[in-house]
Amino acid sequence: MAYHADSSDLNNKEILTWEGFGTASRELAQAVADSGFEPDIIIAVARGGLLPAGALSYSLGVKLSDAINVEFYTDVHETLPDPVLLAPLLDTDNISGKKLLVVDDVADSGRTLALVIDILKGYDAEVRSAVIYGKARSVVEPDYVWRQTDQWIVFPWSSEPPVTANA
Repeated sequence: MAYHADSSDLNNKEILTWEGFGTASRELAQAVADSGFEPDIIIAVARGGLLPAGALSYSLGVKLSDAINVEFYTDVHETLPDPVLLAPLLDTDNISGKKLLVVDDVADSGRTLALVIDILKGYDAEVRSAVIYGKARSVVEPDYVWRQTDQWIVFPWSSEPPVTANA
């Protein structure tokens, strides 16, 4: 499936609403700004990081953005053995020596974020990371986290199945 599968059977879950997402985005951007870090480029980890990265781009006034496509989750609590890069690949020609802010929705296992950070650091870039949610089990501690939780997270953009054509 191309969305986070139905989690209605889960008793313990964190539900983020669209309004909550707006609050989270502004507060996360404020944390980045308060730290003094001024990214040259915001890089979304697609797909979950696309909306948070866009929101941070506007909130921080950073016009340059890109995305890196990684697949890892296949269903609720089900992953591939390892995160996999998907085409199209990130445009790496112009990131050398830049300040990059990598944005994702959640650092769950942290393996996706760790892979992306390692790739980007290979281009001699200063890399920091921001997520809406962090989890204690993550193998990487993001630089900026809006909220910590160990529950399954229901995001507003992936809470329903994709639309289909009306008959």
